[in-house]
Amino acid sequence: MSSGPVSRSVLAAAVAGTEPVHVLHVRIATGTGGGPEKTILASPRHLENTRYRASVLYLHPPGDVGHEVLRRRAAEQRCPLTSIPERLPLDPRTLVRIAAHCRRERVRIWHGHDYKSNLFGVLLAPALGLQLVTTVHGWVRHTSRTPLYYAIDRLAIRRYDQVVCVSADLERTCRELGIKERKLSLIENAIDTEYFRRRTERAPLQGRPLVIGAAGRLSEEKGFGFLIEAVEALLDAGHDLELRIAGEGELETRLRARMASSRHAARLKLLGFVEDTRALFESFDVFALSSLREGLPNVVLEAMAMEVPVLATRSGGIDAFARDGEDALLVETGSSEALRGGLERLVRDEELRRRLASTARARIETDCSFERRMRRMVEVYERLPGPIPAL
Repeated sequence: MSSGPVSRSVLAAAVAGTEPVHVLHVRIATGTGGGPEKTILASPRHLENTRYRASVLYLHPPGDVGHEVLRRRAAEQRCPLTSIPERLPLDPRTLVRIAAHCRRERVRIWHGHDYKSNLFGVLLAPALGLQLVTTVHGWVRHTSRTPLYYAIDRLAIRRYDQVVCVSADLERTCRELGIKERKLSLIENAIDTEYFRRRTERAPLQGRPLVIGAAGRLSEEKGFGFLIEAVEALLDAGHDLELRIAGEGELETRLRARMASSRHAARLKLLGFVEDTRALFESFDVFALSSLREGLPNVVLEAMAMEVPVLATRSGGIDAFARDGEDALLVETGSSEALRGGLERLVRDEELRRRLASTARARIETDCSFERRMRRMVEVYERLPGPIPAL
């Protein structure tokens, strides 16, 4: 990446406020990404009528075929996307390329979304005069390296001007880390309520099994093993069901083997990556979140917006957000028996399914529209200290 000169007239216009202030969202993206991508890629379009403009920069492994899916999704959302492949965990050449990009694109606000982008923001801000904003999506995945990554992240965000949390439990964690109240904002994930709207009537159950659906990264913290056990118990009890799990991840081989060896293998389906999420939700009669740890997952909000009744574990942000018995059913984490009990209530009670689905859709329209979320994000940018600096 080369960097061209920035004219004095352009800088003067930016300082005077006649040029939109450029916000750069930065994140590591592997494969087809995760829940945060749904928020990140939609953000630039919803800033178009403000004094801010946004673009996205993704760091990704070289040759990552899943990244093409993110490119297509960005194009559909009219989201300007720059990709930088990197082989090393901390490559100085990556920092040089990002710095050149920021100068060329006159980036004023750096908006990080994970440990590496938050660290890079701290390293680049002094030289580039950047103001720093981060969104904390959650610390949920546990690997041998995550304690180090999370330690880096928690040190880095203390240097940020504004910290946005997507759930109440993450806001509490950041407060415990010493983040000042004046820097903290709770802005929960949101949904494009026009895009995520049911297009077809739900097919009647006569002559077909009730479909329990789930979606997410195939990793330990999602608790899919507990969900499989719960559905097997319901099938043993004689309920006419099918379980469909959509997603990719490191546990795919293990989960496929687990399903194939089940006494109910024909009723357990691992779908892999599904690009058309609306069609996916329309195929579900019930959505189940079996996670052990979560922030506020987009998949739950999408299911609610698509009028699919939700059963969820009390995992992090969902416990504070959902209204148990009104717009979702909540059960304890890490228990196949708890999941089985909650699912059985929904399987047996068609009126409960209808009521939860209807109330959830109304809740999303009232509290979780993307337009409302972006108005709050603009308020966060407006709270940044001092004038937006020139490069």
